[in-house]
Amino acid sequence: MARSPVTLADDFSQPFQVDKQGVRGRFVRLGAAADEIIGRHGYPDAVSFVLAEMLALAATLATALKFDGIFTLQIRGDGPVSVLVADFESPGQMRAYAKYDDAAVAALVARAGRSDIGITELLGSGYFSWTVDHRLEADRYQGIVALTGRTLAECAEHYFEQSEQLRAAIKLAVAREMGPDGAYRWRSAGMMVQNLASEGGTPRDEDVKTVDPADWEHVLALFRTLTEAELVDPSLPAQRLLYRLFHEDGVWVYDALPLVAACRCSRDKVIGVLNTFSPPELAGMATNGAIEARCEFCNRTYSFAETELKPAVS
Repeated sequence: MARSPVTLADDFSQPFQVDKQGVRGRFVRLGAAADEIIGRHGYPDAVSFVLAEMLALAATLATALKFDGIFTLQIRGDGPVSVLVADFESPGQMRAYAKYDDAAVAALVARAGRSDIGITELLGSGYFSWTVDHRLEADRYQGIVALTGRTLAECAEHYFEQSEQLRAAIKLAVAREMGPDGAYRWRSAGMMVQNLASEGGTPRDEDVKTVDPADWEHVLALFRTLTEAELVDPSLPAQRLLYRLFHEDGVWVYDALPLVAACRCSRDKVIGVLNTFSPPELAGMATNGAIEARCEFCNRTYSFAETELKPAVS
């Protein structure tokens, strides 16, 4: 097993390849980054749990792509949670938020008797989508499918089956652990193995060989032995875990990518948005001559005097 020149204990995306079969994968583990993002909001545990899963999934999918820009993973539904968004800006900045009905979530948790509620129960019927905005190009890619699956991982696998005609297997895990100081902290993780060959047997890029169906099933059998506890365990290094899973076939790991919690909002950007409103519209937003705007991603509130703004002419 090759050693990666860059190894990280936490908050990383680790690319790898199962050598014998030519199957590629990503392993993401989030510690402090997930806890910082989730901790900004004070959501109910049921909402925080699924948002932590979204963060791990977004990082897993985004770092498997070659792009320079912003990747946005979004789910919208008609259930107690109406919106989940996880946002990834290359090379590794992440943020996320949720919209939900507090009373409906509380009632659902009370009925279920637990906080790790299934995605279908939380979001009901809806759709699953991702968007890639390239920084220096006008092209914008978007994929969308119906929200199908009992878990978030199953929804993502369904997306690949329906939209990309690719075979992929995904596992996600979330934990809330007590630290040395007695405070609870969120962790999340995800792993994806992907058969990048098209259904017709033509590789999607010249570096990827067609994976024989029997070889793919062999990799899946090994992948299914992976547990949620192994995924999130900070004492189990990525290389050791990957070796444990795939050592019989040989596994290569590459440079790990660091992931951080970071929001792109700023005072200047909020002013730019507010200045698109007309004076009467701004006046309707003001209280005692001041306007407040809150970033949904980081929960930071910006306050402005009306005199600071240069609104559009009504």
